[in-house]
Amino acid sequence: MDFIDKSIEDYATAHTSLETDYLQELNRETHQKVLIPRMLSGHLQGRVLSLLSKLQAPKHILEIGTYTGYSALCLAEGLAPGGELHTIDINEELEPMSRRYFEKAEMQNQIIQHIGNALDIIPGLKQTWDIVFIDADKSNYINYYNLVLPQMNKGGLIICDNVLWSGKVLLDNNQLDEDTRALKQLNAVVQADERVENLLLPVRDGLLIAKVL
Repeated sequence: MDFIDKSIEDYATAHTSLETDYLQELNRETHQKVLIPRMLSGHLQGRVLSLLSKLQAPKHILEIGTYTGYSALCLAEGLAPGGELHTIDINEELEPMSRRYFEKAEMQNQIIQHIGNALDIIPGLKQTWDIVFIDADKSNYINYYNLVLPQMNKGGLIICDNVLWSGKVLLDNNQLDEDTRALKQLNAVVQADERVENLLLPVRDGLLIAKVL
């Protein structure tokens, strides 16, 4: 993930609006107590998600991959009055931690947590989405994209994390593991999809943003 010059990233972070106190606390606790803390969106990417959400003023957000709740809190900052964010994770062990921070942020009534397989849960939500953030198992990214696209409102955003996969998307095809192959497939499918306008941002590990036309 550390393929962007650290001094440049540090400079960009230093010239980006601060996290809230509870996000700083969640960031620290995740790094102290949770395995693979690099999965957390972090300050710079979190502010990108927050700003995109504020520009969109979404009524309904779907997040696939809760982890410790950092990205959900960032996205929820832009919710329209009365809006909701549904977040799904297969790992129930982290739910108490994320719920605790949702309560600290006084967003427990706006953020609805689901535990289980997202491919099974999403069809049952019976909702249309203004923003979908995909940050879960990479091998299923294309399945998530295909599942949520028909549920998107016009002008809605599908945002996919880790699409540069530490730069491994540049490797030759015979060097690719399953996750890298799946991410390259997603990037190619979105690039060719005439139903969306897309932008791949080299922020942190890569953010793919697709606006539904």
